This record gives sequence, C-alpha cells and structure tokens, in this order.
Amino acid sequence: MASEGGLIEFPSTGVAAQRLADLIEAQLGRAIAERGAARLAVSGGSTPAPLYRELATRDIRWDEVTVALVDERWVPPGTDGSNETFVRDTLMRDRAAAATFVGLWSDVATPAEGLQDAADCVGWEPFDAIVLGMGADGHTASWFPHAEGLADALAIDGPHLAAVRAKSSKVTGAFLDRMTLTAGAIKAAGLALLLIGGDEKRAAYEAARTPGPVEDAPVRALFAARPDLWACWTP
Repeated sequence: MASEGGLIEFPSTGVAAQRLADLIEAQLGRAIAERGAARLAVSGGSTPAPLYRELATRDIRWDEVTVALVDERWVPPGTDGSNETFVRDTLMRDRAAAATFVGLWSDVATPAEGLQDAADCVGWEPFDAIVLGMGADGHTASWFPHAEGLADALAIDGPHLAAVRAKSSKVTGAFLDRMTLTAGAIKAAGLALLLIGGDEKRAAYEAARTPGPVEDAPVRALFAARPDLWACWTP
C-alpha cells in the first residue's frame, strides 16, 4: 500500500478488499460495543464488489448492523441498474445475510415523491461507515455535474436525502432520476471511504483535486466535507 498526493494506492483489488474490510469491521465493531448497533451505507458500481464479498465473510455481529444505500437509480429492485440488487447479491450474503437492509426505491413515479418514505426508513442517525465510488465525470454518490437538485444534494445542513435528475451522459446512461445521501449525511459519518479503479478514474480524481467549480466535479464537495477521507485506488 502506498500513498501519493492523498490517494492511497493498493497493488490489487484483493489487497484493497482485505485492508478496507479490516477498517470497516473495526468501525462497526466499535459502534456495536458502544451502542449495541451499527450503521453502514454502501454504493453500487462494480468497483466495490470484491470489498463487499470479503466483508460478508467477516465475523461481525451482523444482526446488529443496518445496511443502507448511498444512492439509488429510480428503478425497481431486480431490474437493470438497481443498486439494491447489486448490494443484495454482493454484500447481503454469507454472514452478512443477518444484517438489516434498507433500500431507497419505492413504487412511486419520482425520487422526490419517495423522499419522505425513504427518510423514515433510513433514519437520521449518523452512519458509522460509508463506502463511496466516483465516476469519470467527477460525480460521487448521485451528485452529478449540473444535475437538477444538485444544490440540495450538496447541502451540509438539512435533510440527509435528496432527489436529483442528472443530465444525460455516457456515465448516467438512461438512469437520470436518482435518490442520494447528501453531503451533510456523509460529513456526519464516522468513516468515509472512496474507492476508485483504473487510470481514467484516477485522472478524474486528480483533476477534481485541483481548484474549480464544484458543479463541474461534485466530488470536490466530498473532499471539502471529509478532509479525513480514505481515497483508495486500485489498478
């Protein structure tokens, strides 16, 4: 493991999965010891899959853990693009099958209509750990460049969930309507991890680390909110 310019480099996804699972296991264990419960928020995308599969095997008191989503495309579970389906397949298995899972999608037309129900289910307590990803367009969570609702998503104060509508791009595909945790929710978390993989995303990360409008690369809001961020890269 090496660090360069604030980016922690791992030689492989397997090594990263082991080390980051160690961190999350310890964080959840402390929360359970202190409060009798722990809260974990996780993202979709292919990059965290090895971490989730490793974490699912860990000897954590999973029956005391609530797992929620960082964000969700507005599609039903079981259909293409669903983060809930991805997380159920990769994390909510083995020992982690005993955890309580909280999704964001509900059977209403738009994320805005589903906000209150999702907020009631997710709750307001801070997460003990959050796993985030980043796109080549500089988005994290569902904070997409110049999206409708981006200001709400980047708010530090106020609700912990926001509804956004992204501008169509090769990153979003057809999935424009999203629900996402806000910057305030991520700022309040005990541990925040950002996982990126490959040269294209590394270049986007380095570009976002330079000064510029947050609306162009919303991950900049994450850097501002979490100076203690574990930003991790694998080839």
